[in-house]
Amino acid sequence: MIGNQVNRKVLNFEQAIKEGAIKVKDLSLPELIGIIDTSFCCLITWLEGHSLAQTVFTCLYVHNPDLIEEPALKAFALGILKVCDIAREKVNKAAVFEEEDFQAMTYGFKMANNVTDLRVTGMLKDVEDELQRKVKGEQRDPEVELEHQQFLALFNRIKFTRLLLTALITFTKKETSSVGEAQKLVVQAADLLSAIQSSIQHGIQSQNDTTKGDEKELLCSSFPVNAADHPIMMGFEPLVNQRLLPPTFPRYAKIIKREDMVAYFSKLIERVKTVCDVINTTNLHGILDFFCEFSEQSPCVLSRSLLQTTFLIDNKKVFGTHLMQDMIKDALRYFVSPPVLSYKCCLLNNHQAKDYIDSFVTHCSRPFCSLIQIHGHNRARQRDKLGHILEEFATLQDEAEKV
Repeated sequence: MIGNQVNRKVLNFEQAIKEGAIKVKDLSLPELIGIIDTSFCCLITWLEGHSLAQTVFTCLYVHNPDLIEEPALKAFALGILKVCDIAREKVNKAAVFEEEDFQAMTYGFKMANNVTDLRVTGMLKDVEDELQRKVKGEQRDPEVELEHQQFLALFNRIKFTRLLLTALITFTKKETSSVGEAQKLVVQAADLLSAIQSSIQHGIQSQNDTTKGDEKELLCSSFPVNAADHPIMMGFEPLVNQRLLPPTFPRYAKIIKREDMVAYFSKLIERVKTVCDVINTTNLHGILDFFCEFSEQSPCVLSRSLLQTTFLIDNKKVFGTHLMQDMIKDALRYFVSPPVLSYKCCLLNNHQAKDYIDSFVTHCSRPFCSLIQIHGHNRARQRDKLGHILEEFATLQDEAEKV
């Protein structure tokens, strides 16, 4: 492989620790802030359709968080893995993604499955509380003001990670009330973004513009990486996973800039808040309009998936409580008001008529669920899929005329 011709030695996490190329304890505040910010950038790049091997797992710390002795970094590494794992689970469950939207392959990496979600959020909260004690107090000497700002910057990032993770965990619950809880959490997370934006400069910066040698080496690798597009800093190795990728990988991964990271999170949170509003829509026409309007914004795959899984829970019930058939019956009453569905009509007590209508509405459920799911796909793919579903609706129309 051409990747073997690079001048510098590509080290994995354990090798980097052994050779002293990476710290696992006593990291400075700027180092912690820089690593966290760059990890956020990698997370977003993954959500935009790139592989974990080229994004999140270029951070060596997430390869084996058990080796990290720094409490804040260990908690964050576990937190980011949990965020990835839950996001991947949600996207897979919703099944509204194409290969250009999302890559779910984990390449055999452990996603912190040996640690419970509750334990990780607890670790993040412990670190958060410790940092909060350090940032309290009004009287400060000018000499320690910078350190105070750095502690505050780290505190905001750890808290944001905890809130984001807790919100995603909340979305995995089947109770409708959990959606309101998730909305409160993302609102709290949104309040931290301006502070994160204003403290980006406190983190160590990647050596994109100065490390000419690294850039040359990266461009010689088996999957070319431009140093201007990939962070080169302590804890990150763009080439560490090159052997996991096929020789002709489909997409070139460009890690987003830190300045764009906050803007992306802000838009993501706004979309998640919109997703939470779907539970206030009770009729089928309103639901269809909601999904259409949401799709017009060209939302990311995660927010589209959260909307799908919030609407139809695991048991295939609307919001986990109503049968789709009942929602269709209500829509029929509202739209065409057929006598057989009128509570005052004697046909409602006729078992044969009731069986006919129940059978028809049951047949309607799958096409309507498919229609809603189609609106969860990206806009480019919807056109093809809508063509197929229209054939099913034509069949339903014929059946309706015979009922």
